[in-house]
Amino acid sequence: MAEVTYFTEEGLRKLKEELAYLKTEGRAKIANAIAEARDKGDLSENAEYDAAKEAQGLHEAKIANLENTLATARLIDESKLDTSKVLALSIVKIKNKKNGAVMTYQLVAESEADLKSGKISVKSPIAQGLLGKSKGDTAVIEVPAGKIEFEIVEISR
Repeated sequence: MAEVTYFTEEGLRKLKEELAYLKTEGRAKIANAIAEARDKGDLSENAEYDAAKEAQGLHEAKIANLENTLATARLIDESKLDTSKVLALSIVKIKNKKNGAVMTYQLVAESEADLKSGKISVKSPIAQGLLGKSKGDTAVIEVPAGKIEFEIVEISR
C-alpha cells in the first residue's frame, strides 16, 4: 500500500501545477526534440535521438511518480492543527541548548521541503526528533556530527 503524504494547500497546488506542465508543455518539448533528432537521419547511430528518447523515459517516470504522490496526497486543514505538540505541518521554534541559536522550521512533506524558506521534511532527522514533543521539551537529535539537544520554544501552525 502506498504511503499517505500530507500537504499544505500551497504544496498540493504546486504539485498539481507541475504535473499539468509536465503533461502538456513538457511532453511537447520532448516530442519536438525526438522529431528533430529523427530528421537528422540514421537512428542506429544517432546519439541525439537516443538522448531524446532517454529524456522522454525520465520525463514519463517523473509524471508517474507525481501521479502516485497525488493519488495518496491528503490536504491538512491547518486551522485545525493541534499546537500542543509537534505534528506534520507544525511550525516549531527550537533553541540549540549548546550554542543558544534559535531556529524556526515548518515540518512538511518531502516534496515541499525547502530549507531556505524554513521548511524541512517530516522524514528528516531533526523533524523525526521533534515529532510528538511539546513546548518546553528537550529533543536529542542524532546528526552526523553527534547528538544535539534542542529545546522546543514554541509550536504554532
